[in-house]
This record gives sequence, C-alpha cells and structure tokens, in this order.
Amino acid sequence: MNNGGYVYLVGAGPGDLQLMTLKARRCVEMADVVLYDRLVNPLLLEWTKPDCEHIYCGKLPKRHLLRQEAINEKLVQYGSEGKVVVRLKGGDPSVFGRVGEEAHALDEAGVPYEIVPGITAGIGAATYAGIPVTHRDHSASFTVVTGHDKSEKGEPLIDWQALAKGSDTIAFYMGVKNLGYIANQLTLHGKPKDTPVILIQWGTLGSQKTVSGTLETIAEEVSKSNLTNPAITLVGEVANIRKEPSWFERKPLFGQHILLGRTSGSQGAVAHELEELGAEVFEFPRIYSKTAEKPQTDFRDFDQIVFISPESVEIFFNWLRTDKVDLREIRATFHVRSKKSERVLEKYGCFTSELTKVKEDSSKVLLLGNAHLANDKMLLTDTWGSHEYVITHHDFVVSSTDVTCERLKDEGRIQTIVFPSAQSVQTVSGRFMKMGWSIEEINNTVKVICFGSMSEKAALSAGYKVDVVLESPTKEALINVLRQSNITEVVK
Repeated sequence: MNNGGYVYLVGAGPGDLQLMTLKARRCVEMADVVLYDRLVNPLLLEWTKPDCEHIYCGKLPKRHLLRQEAINEKLVQYGSEGKVVVRLKGGDPSVFGRVGEEAHALDEAGVPYEIVPGITAGIGAATYAGIPVTHRDHSASFTVVTGHDKSEKGEPLIDWQALAKGSDTIAFYMGVKNLGYIANQLTLHGKPKDTPVILIQWGTLGSQKTVSGTLETIAEEVSKSNLTNPAITLVGEVANIRKEPSWFERKPLFGQHILLGRTSGSQGAVAHELEELGAEVFEFPRIYSKTAEKPQTDFRDFDQIVFISPESVEIFFNWLRTDKVDLREIRATFHVRSKKSERVLEKYGCFTSELTKVKEDSSKVLLLGNAHLANDKMLLTDTWGSHEYVITHHDFVVSSTDVTCERLKDEGRIQTIVFPSAQSVQTVSGRFMKMGWSIEEINNTVKVICFGSMSEKAALSAGYKVDVVLESPTKEALINVLRQSNITEVVK
C-alpha cells in the first residue's frame, strides 16, 4: 500500500527559466526533495518550498558525484518514505536523460511516478540561436544523436551511413570532445565537407555562445574559440540560416548577469522587466516571511501609519478583515517606503501621502514592519520621531539560496550587483560573509550599482567599490545604466 509518496521525473528545459512548463514548475513548488543535475539552471531551485531538500547529482566529464544506481536508490527511498520527489533534469528527461532506467527502478519498487516532458536542448538552443531545426526549403527531417557514449573511447557507435544520408538536420548532444571524430565519420559516409555546422554553448542562457563552420573546418574553429560542453552541435543546411546574432542575442541586456539585493520575500517588478530585456536576474537572498501574532493594538487610534514593506501592507489588511474592522474607521494617513509597497497599497484602493510629513506632524505615528527592524530603536526614532512599532512578520533566509549563489558564481553568472537600499547591502553582505566570500574578491570581479546615496554610503562602509550611483532611484534609471554598459560579445 502506498503511503502518499510520489516521484516526478521532470524536464527542466534547456536553461531559460521561462521555458519550463507550468506542470514542471508546479512539481518543483510542491516537492519535499529535489534531485537535480548539473545542466539544470540553479535559479529553478529558488521555486522550491523553504524546507525542501536539494540533492546535487551533477555529472562532469569522467567524474560523477552520484552514480546512476545511487540516484535510482534515492528515488525509491524517498518515494517509499511518503515524500513528494522531483528528479529534475535539463532539457527533456526522455532525451538522453536516462529516465527509462529510473522509471524501471521505481516500477520494480512499486513507487508511483510520472514523467513530465520538457523542451529538449536540441530544439530550444537552436531556436534561441535563430535556427529552426526544420525548414521547408532546407530540412524535412531532424535527428537527435548522442555525441558520446559509454564505450571505451566515448565515441558514439551508430550507423553513420544511415545518419549521414538519412537526415537533413542532425543535433549532437554534448559532443565537443568528439567533434573531429563526428565530422570525419559524417564525411566518410556521404555528407559533403562543406555541410554547414554550428555549435551552441549554454543555449537559451545569457552565456550563450555560438561557433559556425563546416564539417571540414568546425573542429578547428571550436578549438580556437575554446568553446566547451555543454553544447549542441547542429549539422545541416539550416545552420546557414543564421547570418547575424539571433533575436535572443539582440535583446538589449543579453549577456548581463545581475544579482539584485533583496530585503523581503516578495519578488520585484524590476527583476521581471530586466529579464524581459534579456538579462539573467538572481534576487538574493531568498527570504520567506512568517506572519507575527496579531497584536492587541487598535489601529483606529493612530494619525499616521507607515508600512515598512509590502508584506506589512498585506498583513495589515488581513488583520482588519479578521477583526471585521471597516477601513472607513481608520483615520490615519498611509505612508510607504517603496514603490513595491505603494503598488500593494493601491490594490486595496488606498493611496499614500508624502513621507516627509510624518515627522513634521505632532501626531500619533504607527510603524508596521518586520521583527528585525524593530530592534533598531535609535534609527527608527531618528527617522520617524516618536512612534509605536508593531511587528507584522518575521523574515527568514532560505539556506539553500546560498548554494544557488555559489553555483552561479562558479559559472561566472554574477557580473553585476545592484543594491536598491542600505538594508539590501547589509542583508546581501551577511550572506556573502556566511559563505566565506571576501569583499575584495567581489570588487575584483563584479560591478556594483547603488540606487541612491543611502545605499552607496552603506556599500562603501561595507568595503565595496561602488561603480555607479543612479541619478534617480528608479528601474528606468537602472535600465539606462545597464544598457550603456552592455558590451557583451556574441561569438559567430
């Protein structure tokens, strides 16, 4: 009898977060345990529950952190323990993802499971490089082939003659090491030496690079470019369709990898807009909020109410609803500290007054915010004057966000740090310190952008070399600066 355990064998897509299916995302969000591969974008793990267990099954050439047999055993073990398990694989799990072996192990153990398809890299990477794998004028067939196998030399043992003569477009997965062998076999068995070839490394990500050539020249071109796996090799006339950088590579912020300092659990509109413009954005650290116990405070007694965060706005209105307090009974003027909080407040049909009026008025002031800020009474009094402070929630950092940060740093995917506030400097720096990173090391590899003088002062005090202070603390000003500094090279 099953005890509620269930395993999802999920395709994460080729890299771009938005290429993950809705079903795959739902699986990740409800998982108790996620076992993930090297080619899974670590940013996907930010969607898991705060207490979800992450197990890295990464595989590098000639070095496996977890062998397939051990992975099978863990899937059975966790599924048998009644947990919701997600086995997360790059691309599609049925395309060179060994999903058949894992499904067989689960079948034998009687653990229920399902397979969730994903966009395979051979199609996703090609599309983001501007190449359709089929085309009425160039290609009526498409074949996917492993670029290596488990033979002694690792060279794929396939029917080269059938492949060379039977398919218009061929996608080789992870075949950079064997590229010379692959090109030689195709020409020996009938493909013309001038057949176009293109390699796409880290397809669909901001680090995407391409190298073009022919079967005769591609091995040398790739060697000169130092391009390595993970990469897809496309062979066929469709490769000639690419004459210039693709629609993806032409996005104004393509190639920019940004760490955006976060101080609350809510996701920002700034990150979304940067992503739409082609940037990869990591909101760090990941924070989840837990609502505090409802206070005995009567909100009708105050003249001014200041919301420190978007969460405070939401919780305030939930408390009013719980106590059946009519909003019209609240005489206070509302104030917020951020545009994000302002948008949440407007959702309830309420609007803000100027913050400067809070200290000027000799009225009764209430601050609503998290528990952490409540401890800094001197700063609060200096900023807001005499006031009462109500804790609306407690913020907790999800420890696994540090692992995501370390993976991105190792892959060279943190190039710019943006500090929207002084508090974000403190929060981000605290996590860096916990991970053993030095500010000097960060200054040597990363550009720092501050939204204003307060965040600049905090960053300089923490030891950062500040490269840019925005003229105005807006997303438009940030986008303008990032556009001007986008000097990403696209390898053709």
